[in-house]
Amino acid sequence: MSMAKDAKKCIKCSKNVYCSNLCRNHFMNYFEKKVIRTILKFDLFSKKDRIAVAVSGGKDSTVCLYVLKKIGYDVEAVTVDAIIGNYTKQNLENLREVCKKYNIKLHEISFREELGMALCSIKMVAHEKGLNYSSCFICGVLRRYLLNQYAKKAGFDCICTGHNLDDEAQAFVMNIFRNDLSLAKRQGPITGSMSSKESKAFVKRVKPLYLCTEKETTAYSKMMKFPVNYADCPCREGAYRKEYADMLDKFEKKFPPTKYNIISFFLRSIYKMKDEKKGDKERDAINACAYCGEPSSKNVCKRCEILIALKGEAGDATKTNKY
Repeated sequence: MSMAKDAKKCIKCSKNVYCSNLCRNHFMNYFEKKVIRTILKFDLFSKKDRIAVAVSGGKDSTVCLYVLKKIGYDVEAVTVDAIIGNYTKQNLENLREVCKKYNIKLHEISFREELGMALCSIKMVAHEKGLNYSSCFICGVLRRYLLNQYAKKAGFDCICTGHNLDDEAQAFVMNIFRNDLSLAKRQGPITGSMSSKESKAFVKRVKPLYLCTEKETTAYSKMMKFPVNYADCPCREGAYRKEYADMLDKFEKKFPPTKYNIISFFLRSIYKMKDEKKGDKERDAINACAYCGEPSSKNVCKRCEILIALKGEAGDATKTNKY
């Protein structure tokens, strides 16, 4: 029997299925409408807002940037280069190509220019000072800090990230395994605790691809033929989070839709805690970092802890803030 006869047909027409039981044309429309529904359902931003899309050069952030531009939002791309050899070099070249093609302004930030060294060197120094954090952890902390400072200075109303449903399911399960309810409550399509202190210190962070699966985002990216790197970051190998990603992939394959169910449970329960008035005092009671003054669960935030290790003395920690 030929492959053509065996091919599944789109649930809306007679064409062959491309993804999510839909042909290419119907899938594109379905994906873009899902992003629109996510924006409206969670009130992420409006057409009046100036939006910074945090882009890495990977499929998710590139898809997020393109779709928001296509559906009419005022977007600009902001990338933070951690200087990870040819991996980030190629990503930066790809981003420049995408932004030029679709007439999107690209802002480039570099670890070396802002922090004095590349990620691998930062990790090495941090380990020498007793901070045994993974490359992913260090990169995430410093990348979020640089993005927030740049976005505040540039006057953006919010920062969009390319996190998809798979990413969010992994993060929630990680917090369950670590018995960390406080961190779990900070997850969701709008990141953070929504406290008055945080709203002043941090630019609003949102996730338009929150309800889109990894499979769907990859399919959209490949359909559009975006010049992106589909391989994992070389620093991700051996990362704590990857263990959860692999575990959930196995469950999803055997018991679908595991990841969707995890997110549905989170939205019906934990996410609602952000709006509970009884939690206002707890959220507003967040400490201020002794060095940078920004909200922190401890006396010294992770960003300053790392920078103090790099500088060798606490007094220099805040001098790296060039914005």
